[in-house]
Amino acid sequence: MSATVIDPAIQRAYLETEYRVKADRAFVLRIGVSSPELARLHAEHQVSCSAFVTACNPYSQPTADEQNAKYQAALEAEFAALGIPIFPGIGQHPSGDWPGEPSFLALGLTLSQAQDLGIRYEQNAIVWNDQDTVPQLVLLR
Repeated sequence: MSATVIDPAIQRAYLETEYRVKADRAFVLRIGVSSPELARLHAEHQVSCSAFVTACNPYSQPTADEQNAKYQAALEAEFAALGIPIFPGIGQHPSGDWPGEPSFLALGLTLSQAQDLGIRYEQNAIVWNDQDTVPQLVLLR
C-alpha cells in the first residue's frame, strides 16, 4: 500500500471485509482472491472490469441510516445516467463490529470512473476488479 492518511487498522478491516454481491447467484468477493462467480458475471454482461462501491459512511465515519440511503440513491442515479448495470451488495466485516454497508457492484465501470465516484462520495477506498477478477483494494486518500 502506498502512503495514505487512512488509519492502518481501517485498511486492515477493508482487506478482511467480505464484499457480498446479490446477483441471481449471490457470491462474496474477497480482496486478493480470484472469483469465478465474478468472471461468470463479467462474461454474461460482456465486460472486462467492475467495481464494488458505496456512498455510505463518508471517510468511514458513522452516518445516520437516512443520510446513507440518500447518498446511495444519488450513487444509483449516477450509475443509471451512465448506463452502468449494477447489482446491490453489502460490505461486511466478518467480526460484525461495524454495520454492513449497502453497496453496488458496477459492471463495466472503469478504474478512473470508480475512483472519481469514490472521491466525490468521500470514500477512503473502492474495490476494483480487472479482467483477472481478483478484487483489489484501491485507496483514495
